[in-house]
Amino acid sequence: MTADGSEAWQKWHERRIETVSAPYGPLALVGTHWLEDFPDGRLPAIPGRWTADGDVIVLAAGAEDGLTLDGEPFAGEARLTADAGPAGAARVGFGERRLVVLVREGSWGVRDFDPDAQTRTAFKGVEVTPYDPRWSVPGRFTPYDGRRTVRVANADGRERGLGLGGELAFSLDGQEQTLRVAVEEGGTLWAVFADSTSGDGSYRFRFLRPGAPDAEGRTTVDFNRSLLPPCAFADHFVCPFPPPGNTLGVAIAAGERDLLQGAVVP
Repeated sequence: MTADGSEAWQKWHERRIETVSAPYGPLALVGTHWLEDFPDGRLPAIPGRWTADGDVIVLAAGAEDGLTLDGEPFAGEARLTADAGPAGAARVGFGERRLVVLVREGSWGVRDFDPDAQTRTAFKGVEVTPYDPRWSVPGRFTPYDGRRTVRVANADGRERGLGLGGELAFSLDGQEQTLRVAVEEGGTLWAVFADSTSGDGSYRFRFLRPGAPDAEGRTTVDFNRSLLPPCAFADHFVCPFPPPGNTLGVAIAAGERDLLQGAVVP
């Protein structure tokens, strides 16, 4: 069982490195611009004029701006909704860059992904702890009666709502633990957590995505697959901090810990 778990974890880790270092992965993000901060519609280092209009962004640009829309040269005016897919599939491009439209709590923004970003070209890898079966334990999910929202600080200094669907209970080294979790599309759980290594041996907080619980709420809580949040890779993400109750009083010396400095990808 340990050998199988270690092999599966190694494949997971290799896929993670491929994902974060991809041309339009999190390392490529060079800016997130909220339109409310630019009432004239002119965004830093991005051509065109971008303005919010209800449930869309209106982009106005000339041929000289060099933008593309759906892969074709763009001039004129377009009404854009939020991009739902990966950054590489964003509708608007500027050379090799991709300009991703997003909305958060009614605020419209544009993210700028550049494959030549210094954060990507200088990437050395992720500091990660090898697989250890002691960090993979049974868990039980108990849903709330309804979806709850708590206000939490985000990495960009703003406060936003974080939707929570229930609580995940498990035991580590004989100690009962609980995390408040969201339920993602497909049933996967998502926890934002900190522990006693956060900021001292690990990044200041991390993500965990246990598999969808079965009909009785059972799932596996595998901290070997603890994830660095996107804001660990680039400063322009708006990652939520852990909600109240999600700072564990134990040292989770497992999974992704931080970015490597001056080393090679493991």
